[in-house]
Amino acid sequence: MEKLVSIRGAITAKNTKDGIAAAAVNLVDRLYFKNGLTDGDVVNIVISVTPSLTAASAAQAVRESGHAVPLMSCAEPEVKDMVKGVIRVMITAYSDKPPRHIYLNGARALRKDIAGSYAVALDGPSGAGKSTVAKLVAAKLGITYLDTGALYRALGLKCLREGVEATDAVGAENCLRDAKVTIEYENGVQKVLLDGEDVSGSIRTPEVSMAASAVSAHPYVRGKLLDIQRDIAKKSSVILDGRDIGTVVLPDAEFKFFLTASAEIRAKRRFDELTAKGQSVTYEDVYNDVVTRDRNDSTRAVAPLKQAFDAIAVNSDDMSAEDVANDIIKYILGDINEI
Repeated sequence: MEKLVSIRGAITAKNTKDGIAAAAVNLVDRLYFKNGLTDGDVVNIVISVTPSLTAASAAQAVRESGHAVPLMSCAEPEVKDMVKGVIRVMITAYSDKPPRHIYLNGARALRKDIAGSYAVALDGPSGAGKSTVAKLVAAKLGITYLDTGALYRALGLKCLREGVEATDAVGAENCLRDAKVTIEYENGVQKVLLDGEDVSGSIRTPEVSMAASAVSAHPYVRGKLLDIQRDIAKKSSVILDGRDIGTVVLPDAEFKFFLTASAEIRAKRRFDELTAKGQSVTYEDVYNDVVTRDRNDSTRAVAPLKQAFDAIAVNSDDMSAEDVANDIIKYILGDINEI
């Protein structure tokens, strides 16, 4: 039964017209999405800003973004030791669900009781550097890194070992029904166990990569691994990388990024990685694998590769993994509002 609820949120912003507008619209859209709201559910929206935000009207930006609801705004008084550059939003709406509040960027300091732990979703195509960036972010922020692709690779390896065609949904389900995939951490390093065996090294080959892409298209496989990923994300602050983290696995993640790079750049990076490990591959084969996997991942019926509507796109063609990780960290900590 629907009842009247108050949903609160806050975000820090740069004192520029674009910075204020981007932060205000982002916060309202996230509150709508996380609470399953439409304008038809909303009674009104109240927006307040701290005195340091003078470059533009946050309320006007929300109005111009297309929200046709009663909207009020006000400036907050100066208070000693207050968090600077904060936009606060309170949405009054009819809903049959408990309110889900959001505190983003530097505004997380306002509600450590509900923002003490958080999830970061990092999606993108094969070879974009997601795992490298995710590991760097995790290490710098001191949070847990979960390589979701490794879980699918382990199941792809199982099919290869059993001689099962990974594209065969029925055969793959029969093969993988009793497979046990777990993640363990030893001295901060993630290990992937398949039926008790450490396969962390065995899953990093082009053949396993293609098998992983194939098995990940099967609803049974995605369901099998979904609970594992969500359970880990509930226990502590975590960063997950994959292709549908922000859209399917953790649609309510506080921070979402979509990391891209051209197929040529991704193939070159992958080629260098494989040859450095002593594997005999050609650039042409690696490039073809990248293009094929892009097509397979983007067109599969179940959880296709897709940028979440509220994810920030980051093109890494001209950026090092360290640069990308640093920008993501700055965004999470509230040092920047756009990348």
